[in-house]
Amino acid sequence: MKKKTRIALLGLLAVSGLLIWAAAAGNDAQDSLVSLSYLNGTYASAVDAAVEDRLDDADQTLLDAAKERDSGGAGVLVAEYADTWTEQRLKENDILVGYTGLSAMSLAGDVTVVYSSGAVVDATAGAVVPSGTVLTANHRYLVAEDTSALFTVTSATAVVDYAGYYTLTLSDAVDYNAMASALKTMHLFRGSFTGYGQGFDLEKVPTRLQALIMFIRVLGEEDAALSWSGTIPFTDLAKGSEAAKYVGYAYEKGYTNGFTATQWRPGQAVSVNQYTEFVLRALGYSSVANTDLSDTLARAQNCGLLTGREASALAGTPFLRAQLVYISYYALDTTAAGTSKTLGDLLMSKGVYTAEEAAAARRLVPGDRTLG
Repeated sequence: MKKKTRIALLGLLAVSGLLIWAAAAGNDAQDSLVSLSYLNGTYASAVDAAVEDRLDDADQTLLDAAKERDSGGAGVLVAEYADTWTEQRLKENDILVGYTGLSAMSLAGDVTVVYSSGAVVDATAGAVVPSGTVLTANHRYLVAEDTSALFTVTSATAVVDYAGYYTLTLSDAVDYNAMASALKTMHLFRGSFTGYGQGFDLEKVPTRLQALIMFIRVLGEEDAALSWSGTIPFTDLAKGSEAAKYVGYAYEKGYTNGFTATQWRPGQAVSVNQYTEFVLRALGYSSVANTDLSDTLARAQNCGLLTGREASALAGTPFLRAQLVYISYYALDTTAAGTSKTLGDLLMSKGVYTAEEAAAARRLVPGDRTLG
């Protein structure tokens, strides 16, 4: 027997056992469904023993069940199989369809599970979850026997981990993930030290420091910033740190001001108007002298950075790193003030990235501008 079939059957038996245990446990809200020590010890050993007896028969049954899913009875194997935990970045309305034995986990973003019959078990909490449940981050969910469950992304982006039989249905929503990958290809976006989702952190609110770093990168001046060695008046930045270099360089160049004479507040959340103002400065349509940001999105429309629909959508949406990536990506197509060249052209002429890297990046982003 193939190892992957054994793993799938283990998942199937584990889920079935949880459901049987739940039925026996009754409805006492004070009782936990199943203890973690029981799952990892006595029950796991029992499952291993049972698998050896049932493997041959269940192997064919499991493969047959994977066939004809969504195929109208044509007998075509449409489900794919992940024999180890597989991480994937998804976008809004993308759907991971999980079949019997699938394990799924949300690492970032919002994911909702829906099913019409059978059950889905939150194995971390030891409880069957109702259809329509929003997954709890870092909890492992198991699709029970004779169940097909739809795990749908309801936020702009999400990071999902899964193992077992599945199919993926991809939507035509804005692909912030692809834009982040494109910017990374052009050395304009690096991400964080987060150990999942390529470190993009698109589901998080951007900070003032992160916005400034992106601003310096789209100016093509990151190397100059990192080699800066002056002094700054801000006491909330560690002397000699990369953060101090970025802020010190930008402050010396007149790109940014402090909140007070001694506070720059690097960790403070940045708004869509504040980040768009940074990009307008990079394009030459504004400067640090402008302190009224109430009309920033209107000015972004006037210079061609944003369309009216995009400005409206951004104004009505929580501003996350996903939206920061969107503005940054399309800023490359915007003509810089006083020139006939786009920002992307200027960055290429400065050697920030090559024509080949730009072409490769563009191929990562499907379709036209779709926000709004």
